[in-house]
Amino acid sequence: MNITILTLFPGMFAPLKESVIGRAVDGGKLNINVVNIRDYAQNKHLKCDDYPFGGGAGMVMMPQPIGSAIEALDPGHAAHRIFMSPRGRKFTQQVAAELSEKSDLLLLCGHYEGGDQRVIDMYIDEEMSIGDYVLTGGELPAMVVCDCVARYVDGVISGESLKDESFAGGMLEYPQYTRPAVYKGVAVPEVLLSGNHGEVEKWRRAQSELVTKKNRPDLIG
Repeated sequence: MNITILTLFPGMFAPLKESVIGRAVDGGKLNINVVNIRDYAQNKHLKCDDYPFGGGAGMVMMPQPIGSAIEALDPGHAAHRIFMSPRGRKFTQQVAAELSEKSDLLLLCGHYEGGDQRVIDMYIDEEMSIGDYVLTGGELPAMVVCDCVARYVDGVISGESLKDESFAGGMLEYPQYTRPAVYKGVAVPEVLLSGNHGEVEKWRRAQSELVTKKNRPDLIG
């Protein structure tokens, strides 16, 4: 999978070079190209934002640098183009699985008061939000989308991890334990030490239901 990220602040994406995602990139399973929108500005001072027409607070990202960047990087519109925006479709685990079927993604990170609507209408396939709140820019949401979608790429993580995690079966994940068997007087549930895989699975299903009822009752229909 190829993911292109357009941003005014490419330095914010250093975390994608670490851990699971970093190893996937190094191993050739995933390609992430972080592009500075400012490199495509055609004015003397590489300006990429200006005051909004009609007045109001903040600045708006100008259409020319964004449009020029997209035309240069995705001339044939091979990528599914997403504008990270609080007014977009809500990003969920199911949406991540859907996006993982695409071979190419282009993520545009808004900043300030967002982008000029004309460039969104001309170049973007959909807007997407990671939640019902507003951040200072689209960089953190773009990282969330990258991380979540990349987990579905073959070879990035094991298939078992995808099968048993939260939201995969409509409920949250059961509690996990590791060594030591007793920590500060608290023991691991005995069933997990029994070696009885059937009873372990039954316990995990019951625990998933309890955790979901407590933390996300809205997930239980």
